[in-house]
Amino acid sequence: MSELKTSENKTSEKSVYDLFDSLSDVDDEPDDDSDDDNGDTAAADASKLISELLLTQQRIENARRGDNGDKDNSKMDVYDWMQSFVSAILLGIFIFVFVGRTIGVEGNSMQSTLQWNDRVIMSGLFYTPKNGDIIIFRPPTDAFGNSPLVKRVIATEGQTIDINFDTGEVFVDGVVIDESAYINEVTRNRINFTGKVTVPEGHVFVMGDNRNHSSDSRDSRIGMVDTRYILGKVLLLLVPGENGTGSRDWRRIGRIT
Repeated sequence: MSELKTSENKTSEKSVYDLFDSLSDVDDEPDDDSDDDNGDTAAADASKLISELLLTQQRIENARRGDNGDKDNSKMDVYDWMQSFVSAILLGIFIFVFVGRTIGVEGNSMQSTLQWNDRVIMSGLFYTPKNGDIIIFRPPTDAFGNSPLVKRVIATEGQTIDINFDTGEVFVDGVVIDESAYINEVTRNRINFTGKVTVPEGHVFVMGDNRNHSSDSRDSRIGMVDTRYILGKVLLLLVPGENGTGSRDWRRIGRIT
């Protein structure tokens, strides 16, 4: 009769927690001499854990075959349950790391597109920032704590950005962009913005949709966002946050633009 060592299961369980903890960590600085981003690190950790879980699953199957002649059906049920549990973990890791993850919104800098306590789905799979995308990124300094920030991409590398704070117009490459579909109000707050600038390579210029109540690339504490800090693009609203009356507007669920 084959025996399945429970210590192997505990190792896998611990690794699962370690992986999800690592995905929630915030690095103070990216490595300047490395092209690897946070997603590559998470993918590498996930790959190691997946290999370990697959090995555990194989050991469960081997133990099950060894006990196949045993008439104790309850033992077979345990093996089946253990295999289902490992398979569920594998599927969850694949979705969480390689496809998408849920993120809760805190603050009002993206109103009315996103509101406080909205729950959104984000994905960084094969992602390249584009103008108009709503992204989630890690703050470059500790001025905002360890919580990721959510903003809209206004300009990408090589583009020039300028703002007329008298009229509230935003210019990208000398052309006024139409923001009527998403901004809460026109841009009047200069913060630390000093004038027409060109977005450097590997960076994006971002602003919140609630322009006059947002800390973003106009703020020297954030500035141009290094694309290595970007966790992914917001794809859709999964669960709307509660409004002032304590209710939720379920009509808001769906794709976010």
